[in-house]
Amino acid sequence: MPISRGAVTGQEFRGCRQAAVVYNPTKLAQARLQRIVAEHEAICGWAATRWYETGSEDGGRSAAARAAAARPDVIIVVGGDGTVRAVADILHGTDIPIAIVPTGTGNLLARALHTPLGDIDGCISTAFTGTDRRVDAGVADFEDATGVRRSHVVMVMAGIGLDAEMAERTSTIAKRHLGWFAYVPPIARSIIVNRLFHLDYRVDNERFRSTRAHTVIVGNCGTLTGNLLLLPTAIIDDGLLDVVLMRPKGPFGWATIGTRLTMQGIARRSKRARGVLRRARDVHALAYLQGSRFEVRFDTPHAIQLDGDSFGRVTRAGVDVYPGAIIVRVAEKPGGPPDRPIGGSLHSAHEVPAAP
Repeated sequence: MPISRGAVTGQEFRGCRQAAVVYNPTKLAQARLQRIVAEHEAICGWAATRWYETGSEDGGRSAAARAAAARPDVIIVVGGDGTVRAVADILHGTDIPIAIVPTGTGNLLARALHTPLGDIDGCISTAFTGTDRRVDAGVADFEDATGVRRSHVVMVMAGIGLDAEMAERTSTIAKRHLGWFAYVPPIARSIIVNRLFHLDYRVDNERFRSTRAHTVIVGNCGTLTGNLLLLPTAIIDDGLLDVVLMRPKGPFGWATIGTRLTMQGIARRSKRARGVLRRARDVHALAYLQGSRFEVRFDTPHAIQLDGDSFGRVTRAGVDVYPGAIIVRVAEKPGGPPDRPIGGSLHSAHEVPAAP
């Protein structure tokens, strides 16, 4: 149920704008958040904000549905990428904008939008006074071994392999107390085993092709925590999905991947580094694809994650991009440079070279 700060009538606030807050209670003290929101709504002359707490059973979808039913002028999402994804699952294709208050572990969508991390007051101010920007949404449909099919929005990345194992094997408690370091054990286990699997894939309804990979990631955003640029051509509103297949050959292959991702992150902020990167040889362990739809199928079920949340094991999956499907409220003067591709080993023919 929404939290009210006193009884008001529809007549009293007729014509006034109103915000709703969908918040993860484990991420931020509610009393502090309510105080900041109240200050900004009073300054801007908005009606009393309505509040909706997320539940563990659906990550925030039901809270978002209740919030959307009241047709607010903006929904403020307080949480990590998983909470934002759950709200976007309900709102994609509507005209209700979301404003992000990033309080998660990765906050990758917020980073892509240059949302200031740790500045709660600034984020709330943006919710009431910012401008609206349309960004793309991915919609993933997938099927498990029993034939059950599901479909969910993806705002950041969908991953199979290491990415999914990190989501599946890392507890919420560990992430809350350790942050990004909670992912170290599953990463270490996966690198040591380094098990590649067979997959069939296709881009934009072309013919299926076969390869082997350790990890498959389909992204709408390109940057990971620590300024590691995973998808160098990914832009959040270009109407395209970017895909990377990781195929490392032993520990040296992983070291090469790590070095390349770090170089790509540096290149995003340095003209000289971009020049060096363009002259560098392609890394065989990283194969890139781009298109509006990506499909993949497996011989045996593999774990899948969407924006950091585990969704079990699947035998096939497809991701479509929906251009401009989500409206995000951003600061009038973003805190960083605009997204731009820096190039990279993009296989425009949609065919990945043979795995090592």
